[in-house]
Amino acid sequence: MPRARHPFPLRWNDNDQYGHVNNTVYYAAMDTAVNAWMIAHGGLDPRGDVIGLCVASSCEFRAPASYPEELEVGIGVERLGRTSLTWDLHVLRAGGDDPIAVGRFTHVFVDEPSRRPVPVPDGVRRAVAALQD
Repeated sequence: MPRARHPFPLRWNDNDQYGHVNNTVYYAAMDTAVNAWMIAHGGLDPRGDVIGLCVASSCEFRAPASYPEELEVGIGVERLGRTSLTWDLHVLRAGGDDPIAVGRFTHVFVDEPSRRPVPVPDGVRRAVAALQD
């Protein structure tokens, strides 16, 4: 169950021709939320020697949203492995608890120059532990 929240402000151009937020916008919001969280709470440096690459993602859409609604991404952790981290992500109406979309992202941490897997950085691992408490 997600424990942190990241704002997801909709923009005029997020609506598609059907009048609701396009599915790709949800993926961008979830990706932004987890990376912003890792940078702010786990000390991840996107220009550093260790980076997190998304190797899998999915999303189940449960209800539509449209501009100008205000949404949030609830951030939780499904699984913390040695070199990977799978996020449990809920897209919520601001202040709400019922997800309008439920997503999963799996990041594998790699050495930036070689792109070979490395252990989840200590700062990210500590931040995840605090998030799960």
